[in-house]
Amino acid sequence: MGSKLSVDDSVCVVIVGGGFGGIAAASQLKSWGVPFVLVDMKEAFHHNVAALRASVENGFARKTFIPYAASFQDSFKQGKVISIDLEKQYVLLEDGEKLHFSHLILATGSDGPFPGKFNQLVSTEKAIQVYEDLVQEVQKAKHIVVVGGGTAGVEMAAEIKTDYPDKEVTLIHPKTDLANVELQPRVRQAVKEILLKKDVQLILGQKVSNLGSLPMNCVQENMEIKLDKGTEIVADMVICCTGIKINSFCYRDAFGDKLADDGALKVNEELQVEGYSNIYAIGDCANVNEPKMAYHAGLHAKIVVTNIINSLTNKPLKSYKPGSLTMLISMGRNDGVGQINGWCVGSFVVKHLKSQDIFVGKKWKEMRQSMPH
Repeated sequence: MGSKLSVDDSVCVVIVGGGFGGIAAASQLKSWGVPFVLVDMKEAFHHNVAALRASVENGFARKTFIPYAASFQDSFKQGKVISIDLEKQYVLLEDGEKLHFSHLILATGSDGPFPGKFNQLVSTEKAIQVYEDLVQEVQKAKHIVVVGGGTAGVEMAAEIKTDYPDKEVTLIHPKTDLANVELQPRVRQAVKEILLKKDVQLILGQKVSNLGSLPMNCVQENMEIKLDKGTEIVADMVICCTGIKINSFCYRDAFGDKLADDGALKVNEELQVEGYSNIYAIGDCANVNEPKMAYHAGLHAKIVVTNIINSLTNKPLKSYKPGSLTMLISMGRNDGVGQINGWCVGSFVVKHLKSQDIFVGKKWKEMRQSMPH
């Protein structure tokens, strides 16, 4: 990029949500010199791709929270968007402030259970402490049950077994295959083999029937975990890694008829919300037929910023087409498996690309800050 775009005073892009898509869009708009405001409820970006490592390793959580203000200065606003006025073109914050926009990027992401996602509205120091407290609990536990065998669940089980090989770890998953359904069968099989090699006990094709009544993420002796096929397991810690939910709260009322069943926004190939040429949705809250991944949110951001620039300079818009899946599954810091553009890749590649630091160094660099040691 490098070249700055000269725009008139009416141009201001408002980005709602400072997850992977939001910060990628903000960084690109900043380098183009296009005025923008990034709004998020928290004071720091959470690199939640590395949250599971932060759950087992002392001191790692500090590397996963990156302050917004240091990267975006006055273009960052901490606040909660409670509604959007499409006619008058502003978003309304909980404190009553209105942020007017010429273009709007919705990047509200998704929520899920801790530790994979962090949903509390607390200071960064407090957030880091919550992860440090979890590390202490993991260290005390003798038998940990991980519920859910999607990507987060298998990574969680592997992280625990890598750092604490003597602990008993059981992973329970309602399906018979692990990890993401879009992955090639041999990648999913490799995930299973790595877990078995690490001595993780697998209970597949069964659900936990009393999950709602079990305490999460803390040690409690002789917890009874009931399975839907009638058996019971006794453990002293349960970590839940199931199910994400799209954050549609701030836009649900404004775009009622533009919502997909899961709360994501229906978008066209240019990632514009259907019926609105100046409003875009990216990342988890965009209804695009592909897995919800940080990597995809970054790709969406690139297309959307290009389209905003092109719309301001009367150039044709670019369309986004989901490519063949690229997904790397870190199985502890020394192992992993994945696929890149349809090719299966093994431990050596995934370890060097992802597993060693789960992209934290790269993220601090992208946000032009230096990572704490």
